[in-house]
Amino acid sequence: VFACLCVCVCVCVRAQGLAQLEILCKQLYETTDTAVRHQAEKALVEFTNSTDCLSKCQLLLERGSSSYSQLLAATCLSKLVSRTGNPLPLEQRIDIRNYVLNYLATRPKLAAFVTQALIQLYARITKLGWFDCQKDDYVFRNVIADVTRFLQDSVEHCIIGVTILSQLTNEINQADTTHPLTKHRKIASSFRDSSLFDIFTLSCNLLKQASGKNLNLNDESQHGLLMQLLKLSYNCLNYDFIGTSTDESSDDLCTVQIPTSWRSAFLDSSTLQLFFNLYHSIPPSLSPLVLSCLVQIASVRRSLFNNAERAKFLSHLVDGVKRILANPQCLPDPNNYHEFCRLLARLKSNYQLGELVKVENYPEVIRLIANFTVTSLQHWEFAPNSVHYLLSLWQRLAASVPYVKATEPHLLETYTPEVTKAYITSRLESVHVILRDGLEDPLDDAGLVQQQLDQLSTIGRCEYEKTCALLVQLFDQAAQSYQELLQSTNASPADATVQEGRLTWLVYIIGAVIGGRVSFASTDEQDAMDGELVCRVLQLMNLTDSRLAQAGNERLELAMLSFFEQFRKIYIGDQVQKSSKLYRRLSDVLGLNDETMVLSVFIGKIITNLKYWGQCEPITSKTLQLLNDLSLGYPLPSVRKLVKLTAVQFMLNNHTSEHFSFLGVNNQSNLSDMRCRTTFYTALGRLLMVDLGEDEDQFEQFMLPLTAAFETVAQMLSTNTFNEQEAKRTLVGLVRDLRGIAFAFNAKTSFMMLFDWIYPAYMPILQRAIELWYHDPACTTPVLKLMAELVHNRSQRLQFDVSSPNGILLFRETSKMITTYGTSTRPYLPLPLSQSFYSLLEVLTQDHMNFFASLEPHVAVYILSSISEGLTALDTMVCTGCCSSLDHIVTYLFKQLTRSTKKRPASMATDDRFLHIMRQHPEMIQQMLSTVLNIIIFEDCRNQWSMSRPLLGLILLNEKYFADLRNSIVNSQPPEKQQAMHLCFENLMEGIERNLLTKNRDRFTQNLSVFRREVNDSMKNSTYGVNSNDMMS
Repeated sequence: VFACLCVCVCVCVRAQGLAQLEILCKQLYETTDTAVRHQAEKALVEFTNSTDCLSKCQLLLERGSSSYSQLLAATCLSKLVSRTGNPLPLEQRIDIRNYVLNYLATRPKLAAFVTQALIQLYARITKLGWFDCQKDDYVFRNVIADVTRFLQDSVEHCIIGVTILSQLTNEINQADTTHPLTKHRKIASSFRDSSLFDIFTLSCNLLKQASGKNLNLNDESQHGLLMQLLKLSYNCLNYDFIGTSTDESSDDLCTVQIPTSWRSAFLDSSTLQLFFNLYHSIPPSLSPLVLSCLVQIASVRRSLFNNAERAKFLSHLVDGVKRILANPQCLPDPNNYHEFCRLLARLKSNYQLGELVKVENYPEVIRLIANFTVTSLQHWEFAPNSVHYLLSLWQRLAASVPYVKATEPHLLETYTPEVTKAYITSRLESVHVILRDGLEDPLDDAGLVQQQLDQLSTIGRCEYEKTCALLVQLFDQAAQSYQELLQSTNASPADATVQEGRLTWLVYIIGAVIGGRVSFASTDEQDAMDGELVCRVLQLMNLTDSRLAQAGNERLELAMLSFFEQFRKIYIGDQVQKSSKLYRRLSDVLGLNDETMVLSVFIGKIITNLKYWGQCEPITSKTLQLLNDLSLGYPLPSVRKLVKLTAVQFMLNNHTSEHFSFLGVNNQSNLSDMRCRTTFYTALGRLLMVDLGEDEDQFEQFMLPLTAAFETVAQMLSTNTFNEQEAKRTLVGLVRDLRGIAFAFNAKTSFMMLFDWIYPAYMPILQRAIELWYHDPACTTPVLKLMAELVHNRSQRLQFDVSSPNGILLFRETSKMITTYGTSTRPYLPLPLSQSFYSLLEVLTQDHMNFFASLEPHVAVYILSSISEGLTALDTMVCTGCCSSLDHIVTYLFKQLTRSTKKRPASMATDDRFLHIMRQHPEMIQQMLSTVLNIIIFEDCRNQWSMSRPLLGLILLNEKYFADLRNSIVNSQPPEKQQAMHLCFENLMEGIERNLLTKNRDRFTQNLSVFRREVNDSMKNSTYGVNSNDMMS
């Protein structure tokens, strides 16, 4: 049919039309003129939407002289077969599939991108038609038979056949947003059970055949065939077998959920050996694909084997790794190196240390892995992103040491100190090279540094004595050199920068290993070692702080803050014994005799940073976060000690820009730069609350700077000529401060002090700000967030007394602000059809249906249209909310109509406006009835219960339309199935009364579940069906 169509078209379509399409394709893909490309794109979009696009696509494939026109045809055909509305008939899709296979078979040397596009087209047709039947035959499932003729022909044909299988596996594995996820999982699961293992077995057999021959890999075609075979194997192993959809961020935790039916392939050691042999026999350019397959094989779920089988499999895996380490010729390639590091990490993520030590060659393998790791760390500039996997391996190994029960030695006490030393020394040595060569500094990537330090914290705690001794030695050397450079009059600034860089790394690492104390049971000796390290960092801090008036190093300050955060977590609080040897060491060396004195060091550092680094956002932000963590209130005795410090009292009494520059209104700064102020005042608010009680004088004293700021804003807004930017900055800073205080005041007494302070004196100023600057989100968002915090019933703080009007006053002010903002922005902002919008509709229809019924007709119609649109949304939450809203509306309508037949009270005698709207627009309710019924019958309904609730009301309101709809669906079925479909509809309404009582609704919901199951069974083998567009019309 499809081939004959081409003959007809060739007669009808003029040659110049085809030539014009080819010119447009060339302009689209080759021209550098943007205007020409835009015009070509516009013309080709019209072509793809034309009614004769299908016939013209085949004409382009048959007669087109350029690869670009063939690409256009393949791309257009993919869009045609993928569309959800008005899909192509089954016979036409079968014809396209067969045509594509024949086209590829007769033209094996097409441009690569054309071949890829055609294979993509085949894969898309096959996936979307996976459950399509013709004469009880699933016509799109014979994928291996489809490619057999390719595999029995030339190398070029083999490449096409293998690529088809590879692309099909990848296509079915990938979910797309245009089709329901449940449908994707059904197809993926069916493909997994019926075809995937056969495809994987085929790929392994072809790889065995290839490895048994003397392939000439210098031949581009043979090289390409081997690459496609490896990609096919990888796609099979990387298949989402159970629908978990793991992402790359969880790479080190990935387990491949191989089906039990695949056991034979993995119990047979030849499968694993095949890939290790391939690694050693093929060029380095293909080795990464082999290693990727090995990574997946090493990640096979543990439950696939019993203990003996797993031990045997692990033994073969470790032998293969040992062989690679013993012959590392290919590892200098960055891609090979990266994949091999991933393979090493999987050894521990999927197997226990107790299993690894029982492997015959474990001592030799762990030695080789340690040497490889040390060498990798020393070459820090080579593939830095791969180091994560090596550190992950050693972190997991070190963490397992306390739990290993095997009698065989694990030897980690020998090798983890080597790894720790290699990491630390390599980071220190990198500083000079980075500065000398102008390289990118790893310290600038805070996420990467923190990730590596988290891993090192566990590794370094294994054999901690050696780690501590190394850190003390290196720190003393760097600190001494740094001090000598500072005292020297002719020292080079570059040398001082190098030492600061080395000290930065050491401070970060010391903080990390102190934080690693939680991973191991700590001893008094180890606490004493922590004390040695802490003393050195605090001494360095005293030195650097004394020079801040002249100069400072931002990276070193950030490292100090990281250290303080780790120190706080481990050694501040009642959970730490104050007899700890760390505190004894601090007392002996620095005179810090107790926790209170240590807390004073923390606060002193915080105030120093805020004084000298107030214009440096990273340092200010992290400093305030440290203050916030200290103020959190657990354990309470530590916070009480904090509040009693003179420095803390100074902050509570002097929180002004005079003492803390970041509180100033800097005309050069962005309004968003003031966000850290909220954190500052949250911490101050918590500290104030510790001893505040009901002391209003103390509260008023604390609020004096904010009172002055409000008075300043009020004075500005009272005049017609004022500096708008200054007013904005002052106001935004002020409301951010207040939001922090409101967040901290979670007790009723303190919150009422704040409310009485802000209302009624300053609420009009906030109201005025919204009126003036409603169009500026940088100004309105902080104000609205403050109001949201004030109405947040945090810790039941809004439980006002019965006689108190404060609740009403707060509601009134909030409503006034919402109204002001909404009224001002309504002309400028479209109504957003988002989840929040539909949540609002649900509440509105549930609790305020009388108000909804009184809306202007155009508003009510718009809302109903929005609900109708939301019923088909991909977001289940939106769809469910629309069902609930629709249920409330149809219930209201049904009650009103029922009541109208009875005698109504005088107050309801007037015609209901909403009923009048519905009588004028009956098609709206009918449309929603069609939509809901269509979803339940023909789609993967993910919220059937929610759909059932409004459906009964819709049927009772439109009984004649429902009868017509039912007859249309029944008549669309094959003659032999019409009686069964009619019976399904009869059973749906069996026992259903003409009311919307709960009992009646529940019976209808039960009937609907049976109805949907029976309809699906009836239609399962039918090639007929109701087009969703026809049904909706």
